Amino acid sequence: MSVDWKKKLLLGPGDVRPSHEGWEVVGVFNPGAIVVGERVVLLVRVAERPCRRRQGWVALPRWDPARGATVDWVDQNVVETVDPRVVRIRATGLARLTFVSHLRVVWCGDGWTVEGGNGTHFHPQAEYEEFGVEDPRITKIKDRYWITYVAVSRHGAATALASTSDFCSFERHGIIFPPENKDVVLFPEPIAGRYAALHRPNPATHFSNPAMWVAWSTDLLSWGQHQPLFAGAGEWENGRVGAGCPPLHVGDGWLEIYHGNRRPSAPGEVGPYQAAAMLLDSFNPTRVIRTSSKPILEPTESFERQGFVPNVVFPTGIIERGDRLLVYYGAGDTYTAVAETSKSSVLESLAEA
Repeated sequence: MSVDWKKKLLLGPGDVRPSHEGWEVVGVFNPGAIVVGERVVLLVRVAERPCRRRQGWVALPRWDPARGATVDWVDQNVVETVDPRVVRIRATGLARLTFVSHLRVVWCGDGWTVEGGNGTHFHPQAEYEEFGVEDPRITKIKDRYWITYVAVSRHGAATALASTSDFCSFERHGIIFPPENKDVVLFPEPIAGRYAALHRPNPATHFSNPAMWVAWSTDLLSWGQHQPLFAGAGEWENGRVGAGCPPLHVGDGWLEIYHGNRRPSAPGEVGPYQAAAMLLDSFNPTRVIRTSSKPILEPTESFERQGFVPNVVFPTGIIERGDRLLVYYGAGDTYTAVAETSKSSVLESLAEA
């Protein structure tokens, strides 16, 4: 069974001012989403780079804890391009990003209409965030909003934790999953007295395709008892498989909207990203009950098929309204969009695992 979606483009680079004079915004994407009061609030990733160009040089921006935003200018012969996002230092083989990201609060009212921001920015601060803070996911647990985000630095891509009660100020709790680890989402309630999270280790030696894992905690800060969950089954998800939106409790299980990436077929490509779903056991989320046999949300619109990285649908936030689901996602690594469908159609599309 196919899943029908109603899509809308919400934000693009031209809708957001750069945070520094002489810089430009290249992407506003991969938003966390949650309902606060009666309004949807988004925490969007804003990717920036310097406007200035120097013949024969490559600008590599970063955040310096003492000086703030700064740029390392590197001779173009010293680096090689990996893909639109990354260059590699030839002498060391180490990667650098061609932009640096921070997060901004955007109010979205009914979920379909951007009302503007409240002026709150979540900038990199620590050394482990020097290349940017990225891809937030938001889960409300009790009376507080917990945010997992990717912290990128010379030490690798780790996942850190922050929390807030009002989206005006944030408390940082540090790294909870060390490098290389991304796509961490928290379950919204304890399961048998413990908190659970999905995460994606990304090892340098690939004995298997990168997979989603489950981890457990009693305090949201210290995580252990890691178990592999799902490594993908189709060719369309043979490159990467990772959690997308925080899981929803749907009665007989946990509904997880995740992303799958097809391995690139040529140098310099990233490969298309699409979304699918799975149902996890309500009492034991390490057990997959049903999964998508094919993608349920694909890049079909121009704002998904074009952009900084083309052919990308990357789900990161979800709002449940009865049988309706609003899924917030990054499109083309450039835009923030929302797609609406029915929860029942997503569940009916799943096949036995």
